[in-house]
Parts: sequence; structure tokens; C-alpha cells
Amino acid sequence: MDIGVVLQTNPPAARVVELARQAETHGFSHVWTFDSHLLWQEPYVIYSQILAATRKVLVGPMVTNPVTRDVTVTASTFATLNEMFGNRTVCGIGRGDSAVRVLNGRPASLAQLRESVHVIRELANARPVEINGSTVRFPWAHGSRLEVWVAGYGPKTLALTGDVADGFILQLADPDVTAWTIQVVREAAEKAGRDPDALQFCVAAPMYIGQDRAHMHDQTRWFGGMVGNHVAELVARYGQDSELPRSLTDYIAGRTDYDYNEHGRAGNTHTEFVPDEIVERFCVLGTWQEHVAKLTALRGLGVTQFAGYLMHDNKEETLRQYGEHVIPAMRDLVRAKV
Repeated sequence: MDIGVVLQTNPPAARVVELARQAETHGFSHVWTFDSHLLWQEPYVIYSQILAATRKVLVGPMVTNPVTRDVTVTASTFATLNEMFGNRTVCGIGRGDSAVRVLNGRPASLAQLRESVHVIRELANARPVEINGSTVRFPWAHGSRLEVWVAGYGPKTLALTGDVADGFILQLADPDVTAWTIQVVREAAEKAGRDPDALQFCVAAPMYIGQDRAHMHDQTRWFGGMVGNHVAELVARYGQDSELPRSLTDYIAGRTDYDYNEHGRAGNTHTEFVPDEIVERFCVLGTWQEHVAKLTALRGLGVTQFAGYLMHDNKEETLRQYGEHVIPAMRDLVRAKV
């Protein structure tokens, strides 16, 4: 199992680059960031600095979207970074949340998302693609390689992921929801004639190593609020009694409003409705031994990467504990084929 880290591009950008450098030193395989250019600094500029300051980590957005980003520009950005630093990028993409909603926009349709995956992947892999009746390619991109991973929760997005994506991103670490989503994606891949074992399955959630449960809950409760935005939309579309797991839908009954100006921030004042039980289920909290136990369980469900959000007050210590304990322990499990 790969272990990645998810950062916010809060200023100063040098701090983000330093955390990425530390993550690589501690053995993390991926460095992801949010992509909301109004709420935080422009991530693609910072990616170039992260790649220059590191040697091995893969870098990319968790996640971009085809509404606020022109897909040909996105593809060109990845291909350029690959030419400058080797093929060390990965593209996470979804329909659009915070980047779109702060502008009162609408998320992309599934058809738009499907087309964006195709266009970005073809162009960033130095292949021609048809756009608006014209065949285009990057004449300067010869060796660029890029995987495109799709993030989502709903059945239709999961089916699309199995149809076309190189990987799947689930933004929560609840075992029941993880098992359900992976099954839906794998079944869609098989139906499309693809090998489901060739797909990557990434679970992304806050990781906090500590012992003060109440404090950890307060520092990561924002995540349940963030997930609740997606869940509320799914419940409105599919109904409370849909095939969505009850562990995903029940907790939003007390949800009222949400302020995207506090999106992804510890202490978010619009997340009081999120109970401690959901924080525990959705996040990875506690001692390093507890982290190993939960990651081992997720790995058993088919997860190939855990990407830990680092939006709290214990960043360096969590990175250090992962480097000294969690990552070596997970590596030993793989060697032992547990």
C-alpha cells in the first residue's frame, strides 16, 4: 500500500513545499493538494517547486475539475511538469466542489467528466485527441505519461470511474463505504471489459497521530462537514432509501448550512452536526498502532493507497510518526503478504 499526504496550498507557499519535502524524507509516495484557486494559492505553480525540491514523490491535485480548469490547459500543465521533472505527476479529478461552488457554479455533468478524463489523458500521454471536430496534440510532448484518477461517491460516478479511470479516489476512510464503492467500481470495470485489478484505489482522509481523542475530533470534524456536502446532494438525487450505505447518509440529518470560506479548515463552525462516531469512522486517528490497524483493514478491502489529509495542528509530528512507525509497519505487512 502506498502512503500519500494531502496538503492545502495556504500561504506561504514555501511552507507547503517544506511539508512536501518532509513527507518524501519520511517515505510518503504521493503529495496531493486541494485545487480551489480562490480559497487557497494556485497549486500548479507550487507543484513545480515541490517537484524541484524532491526526487521521487508523485504530485497532483485532489481534486481538479473541468469547470474552472480548461482541460487542454490542465493536460498541458501536466505534460510540461513531466518534461521538466520526469513523469512524476498524477491527475485526480471530479465534478467540482469548492472551486466551483464559491463561484455559485454548477458541478460538471457526468458526460463532461467522462470527456475531460479522455482529453486530459490522451493529450498528457502525448497522443492525439479530437476536440470540437479538430484533431489536436502536443507536438512537443514525446515521453509524457499521466494517470487520471476519478473522485466520487454516487453510483453513476463510481460506474464512470470503472469505465474510464486509471484509479478511484474515495474521500473518507469508513470501511463499509470503502467496501461498497470499490465493489461498484470493480463491477463497472469488469462490465466494460477492463481488468479491475489494474485500477488504483485510493482512500483519502485526515490522519492525526495523538492520544487526546476530544482534541483530535475537534481538529478533524471539518472533514465530516466536507463529505456531508456531497452526501446531501446524493440524498437529494437518489433518496434516503437508496442503495447508498446508511453509514454514509444517516449523519447528515442535522446538517443545515455550509460556508465554503471555512472549507477544509480545523474549527469550521458549520460542522457541529458531525458526531464523534462519524469522525472516528471517516478519519484515521489515534496512536500509530491504531493507524496501522485501520490501514491494514482498508488494504484488505482492496485499497492500494491511503492519502492522509494534514489540515490540523500536528502536521510535523504526524509525518514523523508515519515515517518512523506506520510506513515501515505497512511495508513489513506487504513483505509478509499479510
